[in-house]
Amino acid sequence: MTQFYGGQAVIEGVMMRGREQVAVAVRAPNGEIVVHRESLKRSPLRSRVAKWPVIRGMVALWDTLALGMRALVFSASVAEQESDEAGEGDDSTMPTGILWGSMAFAILAALAIFFVTPVLVTGVLDRFIESSFVSNLVEKIIRLGMILGYMVLIGLMPDVKRVFGYHGAEHKTINALEAGDPLDVEHSRKASIEHPRCGTTFLIVVVLVSFLVFVLLGWPQLELRIISRIVLIPVIAGLAFELIYFAASNYHRPLIRALLAPGLAVQGLTTAEPEDNMLEVAIVAMKTVLASEAAFRNEEPVVVGAGELAPRQLLVADSAEFRVSG
Repeated sequence: MTQFYGGQAVIEGVMMRGREQVAVAVRAPNGEIVVHRESLKRSPLRSRVAKWPVIRGMVALWDTLALGMRALVFSASVAEQESDEAGEGDDSTMPTGILWGSMAFAILAALAIFFVTPVLVTGVLDRFIESSFVSNLVEKIIRLGMILGYMVLIGLMPDVKRVFGYHGAEHKTINALEAGDPLDVEHSRKASIEHPRCGTTFLIVVVLVSFLVFVLLGWPQLELRIISRIVLIPVIAGLAFELIYFAASNYHRPLIRALLAPGLAVQGLTTAEPEDNMLEVAIVAMKTVLASEAAFRNEEPVVVGAGELAPRQLLVADSAEFRVSG
């Protein structure tokens, strides 16, 4: 089975994830690359459920949200520790309650803004619309416009622009790996900044899939429309995941490339050409995952670091944090 690697940009860093391991590499203010690595632990029941079509997409979405939030917290803690000269022994981990509370608030806010608001606006316009198909189309146009507008607006913020640079570094590093190129700055720099499994493309596919699903529901009352948009989000995400998974597995086919072209184009709003030091961070995160998974499977250890990065071997453990001099 093809091994797909994924990732996410965080504050001054990148999270990379494999099938069994995840690593977050962050550039600290003093120039060091601070890395956190841990194993992905799953119960036997969860592992079986995660293989079912559509259901695995729901599981993957939840895992992505949870890991992404923890990675963001870690990257923020690195900057806070360094700026406050807190020292390596300080515990800067966010309490679990605050972490999950922040995630719950972010999810509710996203639901209210991007799912409920378009329904309410469309409900006002329904008096001028005589077709359920057109009503659903108007709703999806409003939702897509809001999502794209949000991406454009946050891209104007300097700090977010740097995150977008790390997002580009993540894509380039994964593309270099999947092309079989050496994992170094020179080869990663030449790799494409677009990637078919990007979360930005996933969002666009979610909007398109939601249109098809909601058209089948017809033109229910406003209250039922709002409930359906919220309740069916996991199902729509699961269906979108299957489409992305299929497209990524068949990306070599011209038709698939053409169908994904709009989603890839939108990635231009959330990625930027990375600096070399951003690529270094993404490469360290990826090599950490590769080394961890080799050790996890009792394969030959992989050396972390190359060229200007400090070489070292990674020993298997449930979690670890170490530093690479910049």
